[in-house]
Amino acid sequence: MVDFLSAYSIQNWLESCPQGYLMNTNYGHGADETEPAFLLENEVLRADAIRSTVQLVVGERCALAASSGLIGAAPDEGSKRFLATQTLDEARHVEIFTHRLYDLGVPKEALEETIRQHANPNLVRFAEILLEKIDRKDFVAGVVGQNIVLEGMAFTVFEMMHALNEPMNPKFAHTLRGTIADERRHVGFGENRIGSLIKEHPEKKAEVERLQRDLSYFMLATFADAFRDTTALDELNRLGQGRLSTAYQGRDLGTMDTHEMESLLGATVLREFETRLGRIGIEYQSPARP
Repeated sequence: MVDFLSAYSIQNWLESCPQGYLMNTNYGHGADETEPAFLLENEVLRADAIRSTVQLVVGERCALAASSGLIGAAPDEGSKRFLATQTLDEARHVEIFTHRLYDLGVPKEALEETIRQHANPNLVRFAEILLEKIDRKDFVAGVVGQNIVLEGMAFTVFEMMHALNEPMNPKFAHTLRGTIADERRHVGFGENRIGSLIKEHPEKKAEVERLQRDLSYFMLATFADAFRDTTALDELNRLGQGRLSTAYQGRDLGTMDTHEMESLLGATVLREFETRLGRIGIEYQSPARP
């Protein structure tokens, strides 16, 4: 338990996060970094950026509610303290992605209506299923759903978005870089803590396996909707704003269409789920395909 407490202590969080990779950032990015003019001045690209950023806000609001709710259900003080740091991480994520909506021109008074209008129903259902577990103080299922499934999904999505944005939008890529570092820490906690708890409560395995399967379905459905609805790639091509070569999972995103990106993202997330769950003694369940 000593190693666990040390790795996920508040002191370690302070040194690595606010005193580390977030130093000298403003809402997650450099103070002098802005959204690129070609994005802000093009209504198609701006609308697409708003829609995709809304999904990030919805996901992070779910993560914030889940992390804070799990504190009271945690069976040990070390987990409570780590989840307190994660709660602040998730609150920061909500704030930085909300601030990006303002940067993209969403008026503050229109924020909630914009989120309501664009929130993907499958992502909303994902959040409802997870938060039902949190409301019941089910720590094992809650941490699997939050720190392995939701955070694992976010980690992979942010990595792809970072790769796509780094050549054209350094400000947003910089914002994503910090969230990726946060998610890596959150997923690590989920694996380390749940691995020992599953050994103590083997009767929970079937339930959390079903939860992973159900959440994975709504995740894939969200991806399918997002890539089907996006018009950004076509608009960039029309403008002659060619995508630069950028590597992700051994592929060049600069040459891929939206269907190929969706397939790559879904396959990457599910493969990561299978690997992480296998390490903690939970059998991965293949979800139905939307």
